[in-house]
Amino acid sequence: MYAFMIYAAAAIAEITGCFAFWAWMNHGKSPLWLLPGIVLLVAFAWLLTLAPTENAGRAYAVYGGIYIAASIGWLWAVDGIKPDRWDLIGSLVCIVGAGIILWGPRTA
Repeated sequence: MYAFMIYAAAAIAEITGCFAFWAWMNHGKSPLWLLPGIVLLVAFAWLLTLAPTENAGRAYAVYGGIYIAASIGWLWAVDGIKPDRWDLIGSLVCIVGAGIILWGPRTA
């Protein structure tokens, strides 16, 4: 559960940090939106260093699955677009893959 919370927090930080830049560039928001964006992106990077794995590549791979699912959640919650079955199936596949990478037995 600790691992999931770390990855979920990292996903929220990255998505909201990137959204701040997106809003500034694509929706004419104030450049002041960049300040929380930068802070959130730094928080995202720091959170990933807390991932319970000894290998950065595995941490990034697991995070990728969580990020995809969180992005579909953002699509619904913030963009107001209800995910279709393909969004949900794709997210589920990614979450299952992330779980396999994170909790799969390792021999060495």
